Amino acid sequence: MRERPWLSVLVPVYNVQDYLGECIASLMAQLEGVPGVQVLLLDDASSDGSAALAQQLQARWPGALQLLRHPHNQGLSAARNSLLAASSGAYIWFLDSDDFLQPGAIASLHQAIQSHAPDLVLCDFSLWRAQPRLKHRLRGEAHRRSFHGPARTLLRDRTALLQGMLLGGQMHAWSKIARRELWQGLQFPPGAYFEDMATMPRLLLRARSAIHVPEPWVAYRQRAGSILAGMNAAKAADLSRALRPFVQDWRHCAQAEPELASDAMRFAIAHLAARNYLGALRALQRAAPPPVQAQALARQFAQDYLACSPLPPAALLRGYLRRGWLLRYARTRQAVLTAPAAAQDAARTTA
Repeated sequence: MRERPWLSVLVPVYNVQDYLGECIASLMAQLEGVPGVQVLLLDDASSDGSAALAQQLQARWPGALQLLRHPHNQGLSAARNSLLAASSGAYIWFLDSDDFLQPGAIASLHQAIQSHAPDLVLCDFSLWRAQPRLKHRLRGEAHRRSFHGPARTLLRDRTALLQGMLLGGQMHAWSKIARRELWQGLQFPPGAYFEDMATMPRLLLRARSAIHVPEPWVAYRQRAGSILAGMNAAKAADLSRALRPFVQDWRHCAQAEPELASDAMRFAIAHLAARNYLGALRALQRAAPPPVQAQALARQFAQDYLACSPLPPAALLRGYLRRGWLLRYARTRQAVLTAPAAAQDAARTTA
């Protein structure tokens, strides 16, 4: 009987022939001398040369890399869900096929798991650009933190874990390596964009222990074909409502665990809801739908924000001032203070 892999690395593939080879090579180069890693690729009916390239990569690493296929394109969420169902590792790590792993990532992850056996491992990342400029370096894009809290120590305080993640706002699936059990009964929403924002906070809510390794394990490629680059009104709407399932889960858990409803937790969730609201409004502006549709969507986004925030806008703004977050206060103030009136307009329109 084969021993269960300690890790499954799951790579959804769709129209990434220019990047897939680098992604897989960065992973496979780190598996020499590190047994017990399952690597699964799933081609989601690519229309470029990605499927053929994936076959070549499978032939290059026979037995070490498994290739799955969808008969027709189903989207990133469905691809990840299929990969999750096919995997068998004790820990799950999703890697996007246009990104790549930095050297030493697998070894560092293995050490963290062997030393602490956490429910969740959090890693940092870098932003990778083909032609970086000075302004990108000054922004600290070579090392972006995914967690605001203690590093390299096992964290068992669930409120501290959630606050550290929610305040940071980095909800990428690829910066979180989770025990398989955390995924039980949880899936990415099929057909929706911004699936990470809809899913990862719910996963975090299930974790009882975590460790943050402050090393940039993933190089997050900035490219023109990304979801953010091709914005439209439907994508903006998905972003606006993405947090609703998490907030519903949180309210349910807080009934049994009152510490999850502390003032600090409520502020962290309200902060994330406000960030998401502003992000949806910016996405809507970038999509530039017809004025009537834009106004209707903006009102709906206000409803989504108020439904997700456990604090009224004025209380959130006071929290920013108490913490000295003056820039965040200035960026957020107008949008959140006008949200109640916009939401009322939306309610009257649909009544």
